[in-house]
Amino acid sequence: MALNFRDHIIHPLQGLAGHIFFILIRLLPLGMASGFGGWLGRSLGPHLGVTERARHNLKRAFPEKSNNEIETIVRAMWDNLGRTFIEYPLRDRLRFEGQGAEVELIGVENIERLRDDGKPGIFFSGHLANWEVPQLGIVRNGIPLHIVYRTPNNPYVKGLFNRRQLGEGELIPKGSKGARQAIKLLSEGGHLGMLVDQKMNDGIAVPFFGRDAMTAPALAQFALKYDCPVVPGKIERLSGCRFRVTYFPPLEITPSGDRHADIATITAKVNDILEEWIRERPEQWLWLHNRWPD
Repeated sequence: MALNFRDHIIHPLQGLAGHIFFILIRLLPLGMASGFGGWLGRSLGPHLGVTERARHNLKRAFPEKSNNEIETIVRAMWDNLGRTFIEYPLRDRLRFEGQGAEVELIGVENIERLRDDGKPGIFFSGHLANWEVPQLGIVRNGIPLHIVYRTPNNPYVKGLFNRRQLGEGELIPKGSKGARQAIKLLSEGGHLGMLVDQKMNDGIAVPFFGRDAMTAPALAQFALKYDCPVVPGKIERLSGCRFRVTYFPPLEITPSGDRHADIATITAKVNDILEEWIRERPEQWLWLHNRWPD
């Protein structure tokens, strides 16, 4: 039997490198590591081929901006991505209370509201700032959060990403198996955390920055099926590794009896919220997504 070079050589080597990287980064103080990640991102990122997609997306989303303004956003985007990447192994060091805390939480009462209402619930956000931080604020306020995520292609790095959940919640892989798992958890009164700003080829076309974008309808489907509150959670990087997370009141959802129309309405509302956040801090969103059809 021929040796599968990717599965038996490349993937194990990538897994080894990933574990060594985690060990080395954890030797650094949080602020120093974040600063190094920012420098690395803005030094290398703008020169990578994939950055052309970000420039293309930005020019179409902000046609009024000059090339210099677009380049400023691109450079800052890579600074944020570099910091987020390096901060990943150090998330357990983020402080939420006390002098010098890195994370400020606003709207904690909206977490407590879902925690104590005896119903399932959904929290959603997007790939803004360090998008791993909002879930930590939810978990520390007493809700075991089940995270919907994309499973890494490399099984040898899967364990590194499984460390993202600091609490009792489960990791739910995207796909049909994950959908069944999410349905079971919601039916048992659980709470889901979802990042809902990525393209889904078999989703529904919903406006996003003035153009139709294929968007996953799962959040709307779950909200209608289980009559559960949906809370937006906005994450902002204030400076360095300092963040502000705002948990808003649940969306107002009034079913009309037309399920397909209701799904489209809820999904459009979610996209509108995400677009508003991105317009406020465009440099903190992941413009590298192939979000719109050309």
